[in-house]
Amino acid sequence: MSKQESVLINDVKYIRADSGVDMPYQIAVLDRGFVYIGYIKWNDNVLTITDAKCIRRWGTTRGLGELVNGPRPETILDTVGTIHVPKHALIHLIDVVESAWKNI
Repeated sequence: MSKQESVLINDVKYIRADSGVDMPYQIAVLDRGFVYIGYIKWNDNVLTITDAKCIRRWGTTRGLGELVNGPRPETILDTVGTIHVPKHALIHLIDVVESAWKNI
């Protein structure tokens, strides 16, 4: 039986301390133009993004890097939940300031 990796309490997600996997909050740029933000975890050849949001409109004037310090007023996000992506579909990851994305 597998262990539950996280639990949601009062709209706050808690991740098991013994999960052994760093789950940084990052922007994931995928093939076919998809861009997501969320907690990143690797499992074999699958990238799992939890608390994922699709960045439908960047709302930037100088590229995706402007979102490192949080969304812009024109940024449009769609809540997705958890997604699983084959490793070959990942183009790159961008580290972000997690606290700037907390209340989104």
